[in-house]
Amino acid sequence: MDSLSFENRIDIQAISAATDKIKDEIGKVLVGQHEALELMLVAMLSGGHILIEGVPGVAKTLTAKLLSRTISVAFSRIQFTPDLMPSDVIGTNVYNPQKANFEFRKGPIFSNIVLIDEINRAPAKTQSALFEVMEEKTITVDGTRYNMETPFMVLATQNPVEHEGTYSLPEAQLDRFAFKILVHYPKESQEVDILLRHHQNHSMHDSVEQVQPVISNKELEALRALVSNVSVDEKLLKYIAQITCSTRSKNGILLGASPRASVSILHSAKALATLRGRDFVTPEDITFVALPALRHRLALSAEKEMDGTTTDDMIKEILKGIEIPR
Repeated sequence: MDSLSFENRIDIQAISAATDKIKDEIGKVLVGQHEALELMLVAMLSGGHILIEGVPGVAKTLTAKLLSRTISVAFSRIQFTPDLMPSDVIGTNVYNPQKANFEFRKGPIFSNIVLIDEINRAPAKTQSALFEVMEEKTITVDGTRYNMETPFMVLATQNPVEHEGTYSLPEAQLDRFAFKILVHYPKESQEVDILLRHHQNHSMHDSVEQVQPVISNKELEALRALVSNVSVDEKLLKYIAQITCSTRSKNGILLGASPRASVSILHSAKALATLRGRDFVTPEDITFVALPALRHRLALSAEKEMDGTTTDDMIKEILKGIEIPR
């Protein structure tokens, strides 16, 4: 299809202008990581949570912080540790002697963008504190429900190589992340650029402070509303269902993707389409988001793990076996 042969039915330019401003601000500090940043923007526009995985020192936390700084919303950061308690995350009731009653003191999860560093360092009891808020955007404490302000987005980082003092994330929690983004080492030319920037500006803190908010929370909500109106052909809905259903019957996969994964692929593909200048989804949008949307939701058999097969390998194999709709 000729990319010039259609007219957009929604204001794609508004989305392009906003995301370009965000990229320009982040580009003041961040070098490379273009695909990771694009996926983060997709999750931001589609309202999903993100799990970022990479070895130490590849700017996982920095990228998340920079993204949060470009949006004029509340931001909080939680460092997960083995001794962290659920009340340290969601808050607790505190006795007020002057009023002779208990008052709820909100924890750091009550924010618009929440950065959780090394999420796999906290035990299952603390991990479970995130289940409700990540899915329903509410917190229930002693029978009282508290609604989160919109937008609400969790950006979590984890280290894939350190296993000392870490805990595997429960499958139910992994399923609540729209994407698992893999952050890799920079190329040599990019690393030279990083060194030049540090040589010319000795304080990374000062560099981060240069990044300013370029959109408000109301503007973000308006952009998300535009994304929700992106057109998706019915045959593409069937294509998404075929992909996720195939993960449940594929030999070598013990745990397949849930319907929540299908919904995540749908919303992510719609957001990606707008970033690429369209108000309709193509099969290429779906295949692009399938890897980050599924890789953390699948569990492989012991035989597959022993022979070095990854979930990405299995997803690519599934995609090759399904006819692309045209």
